[in-house]
Amino acid sequence: MAARHRATGGERPDRTGAGKPRHGRTTRRAGGLMGRAGRAGRSTREDRSAPEPDPYFGDEALGDVRHDIAIGRWQGVRDLLRETGDDWPRRTHRVRILAHAAAGTSAVESWRAAEPDNPDAAVLRAATEVVRVFDAAIAAGRGGAVDRARLDSTVLACLSAADARPADPMPWVSLLTVARLYEGGVSRAELRRWWDELRRRDPHNTEGHVQLLRYWSARWHGTHGSMYDFARDAAGAAPPGCPLPVLVQIARVEEYRYVVDGALGRGRGPASVRGFDQHWKHELAVTEVRRTWDRWIGDRAPGPVRPEEVELLNYLTHAACYAGRLEVADDLFRLLGARVSRVPWSYTGDPAEQFTRWRAQARATP
Repeated sequence: MAARHRATGGERPDRTGAGKPRHGRTTRRAGGLMGRAGRAGRSTREDRSAPEPDPYFGDEALGDVRHDIAIGRWQGVRDLLRETGDDWPRRTHRVRILAHAAAGTSAVESWRAAEPDNPDAAVLRAATEVVRVFDAAIAAGRGGAVDRARLDSTVLACLSAADARPADPMPWVSLLTVARLYEGGVSRAELRRWWDELRRRDPHNTEGHVQLLRYWSARWHGTHGSMYDFARDAAGAAPPGCPLPVLVQIARVEEYRYVVDGALGRGRGPASVRGFDQHWKHELAVTEVRRTWDRWIGDRAPGPVRPEEVELLNYLTHAACYAGRLEVADDLFRLLGARVSRVPWSYTGDPAEQFTRWRAQARATP
């Protein structure tokens, strides 16, 4: 039986971004919100410069070993993952990007051959197989078939990785990712089991939540309603300072992509969709930008920006801009500096151009 790919591009984890300075509790100012570390912060040369996407999200050590992979060297990858330890957000971020780097090389296979019992190698191999099968689906094009046996083999690699490193959430993230490629999805019981196993290890794993959100989207195996229900439930259950509330903004981007792709498929633009001009700025969208700020940024502990958080912060910044909440966007731009991620900006235009233009507009907001 074949599995069909129902979307082309955009499903791969983004390779751009950096880290973000953590925000303390927010204070209020006339006309909007302000973080203690935001507007009081300095306007750096980085803030004023044109953004240059960083494929390593500011993770220099990751950048170094990713270059090694390109030439078939795996020793640096082994050392990096060993040093990362059980920092699950950082580890998920690194494995995710390394898998994309390794997908077009034989570095993972070389590592597995040299150290067949290394559990980190098993985890990275599983994640790499997921990237490869998505690449095959993208190459097949919309409506193209993905071999069911290959999908099953990828699932087995993920389950083997989970056995090799039982505490690691990443194999379960990989399973939730590849589940989308099955014709009609996987059984609810199987999906629930994979989800429960992930949450048992890392209950607030952002990447895992994003993958399940996409699974339940209209683009894949759900509806706009099921996607938003999942996003809002997760946001409401998230502890203060956790980034999961931004799932609501990610869901809004996924809906936009679905509607735009449908319009383009009919030879029309998004403006032709009735009422869609309010997609980003209707009352609920605006309210949810503020709610995500309050639940996430407003309650964040002070500290340096983490590379795995930058793309998420870009989602909220994009939403604030298009919702017309420029006073919120200004504080977010000050957190980001020049650190722009490709997604979600690429869905509405050129990332660098939009980032620069909106940042200038936000700076000019009284």
